[in-house]
Order: sequence, then structure tokens, then C-alpha cells
Amino acid sequence: MRLEIETQRFYLGRDYSEAVEAAGGVPVHIPLIPDPEFVKSIVSGLDGILLPGSDTDVDPKYYGEDPHPKLGKVVPEKDETDLLVLAEVERLKIPLLAICYGIQVLNVSRGGSLIQDIEAQVENCIQHQQGRPVARNSHGIRIESDSLLAEIDGSGSDLRIVKVNSHHHQAIRKIGNDLRAIAWANDGVVEGIQDLRTDRFVLGVQWHPELSWKTDSLSRGIFDVFVSRCAEFAGRRQNISEDVQVA
Repeated sequence: MRLEIETQRFYLGRDYSEAVEAAGGVPVHIPLIPDPEFVKSIVSGLDGILLPGSDTDVDPKYYGEDPHPKLGKVVPEKDETDLLVLAEVERLKIPLLAICYGIQVLNVSRGGSLIQDIEAQVENCIQHQQGRPVARNSHGIRIESDSLLAEIDGSGSDLRIVKVNSHHHQAIRKIGNDLRAIAWANDGVVEGIQDLRTDRFVLGVQWHPELSWKTDSLSRGIFDVFVSRCAEFAGRRQNISEDVQVA
């Protein structure tokens, strides 16, 4: 979830839950309580994790940098809770879908770094903050053929070009451990990553498929595949549990 500082309320846009439910999942919101035991308790009962976008930036202290003048708002409870959740995802090999801020904090959790402000730090950058209408696909991305996104897209061609919406001013700089870039905007900004290891499902996208899943086949496919992998994970865990009980 997010934390509204002014009212001290946890909240999350409805689009994420609706997209998960439409794909066959049961959405559960995780409040920003950065307590390791709480996080372990709630994550242990889940079959997948969706790290959503946020109106905040990851604190650059987590990747060893001082704040850039154009760094946005930082909410410590958000960073701390998401990093605790990611530690559990890594430990339990839970399927993960990371969106916008989610892809950024995932990358930082693996030892990667971020571009703190695209306009200030990327030469000849395109517009990555499109404004309204939020669901409009505003710029193209190149998808690597040998990738989860290409598999979801259903295209076998090399570097497939698709258009996506765009609502961010930060992006991945150095790729984190056990991750690889699989999609890029035309200015070189990373738009997608996945885990290098084959024993888990970890997909991160920089755009917002939860805003365009009703009209965009790739965005809808991302949620369909994510929920399907969550169901597979749940089945494996159930089989392990039954084997333990029999033994």
C-alpha cells in the first residue's frame, strides 16, 4: 500500500486489485508496517506479491548516493516495508510482479542503483511523465525476444516494438544481482527486467499495466501470467504440505 502523510492513512489505487481479481486472483493489501515479524507472518500466507507504483522515490541511501536536487518525496515506511517484503520473496521464491516504483525498489534490493531524475540525468531523453489520460500508451519500448515479456506478448520477432503508458521520473541505472534488462525505451531507459534464475517468477515493468489491462493485450497478459504462476506456486506448496503430513 501507500501512506498518505497528511492524513496518516494507508491506501492503494483500485486498479491493481481490479486487475488481479479479473485475472483470477484474490487481492490482499499489505499495510506499511515495517516490522520483520509482521511481514513474515502476512507474506507466509500469500501465493504471490505485487509491488505497486508509488508517488514516492526510493531513498538513495539504499544505493549509496546523496539526494539529487530533483529527488521526489521519500516515505521511510514505504521503502522499509517493501524491502522486508522483497527479502521474504527471495527467501520463499514467491512469484513477484513489480510495477513502476516496484521495479525500482526490486532493483535496489538486489544491489542495483537508480537514475534519480531522468530529465536531469539522461541525455536526449523522451517524455516519461505523460500526465492525463493516464491509460494512454504514449511511447514505444523494445522487448527482447528471449524474455518473459516476449513470451507474454506472443511475438517471436526480435526486439518487438510496443507502446506503453509512462508515469515516472526515475529509472534503473545499474542492474541488480540476478536480474537482466528485457525492455527499453528509445532513449535507453530500462522498461522491463526479469530474474536470471529459472526456479522463480520475477518480472518488473516500468509502466503501469494495471491502468491499461482492459484495452491492452500485453498489459492484460502480464496479470494473467502472474496469477497463473501464483496458482502454480500455491499448488507446489500444497503438495509439499501434504507430503510432510503423510510422512
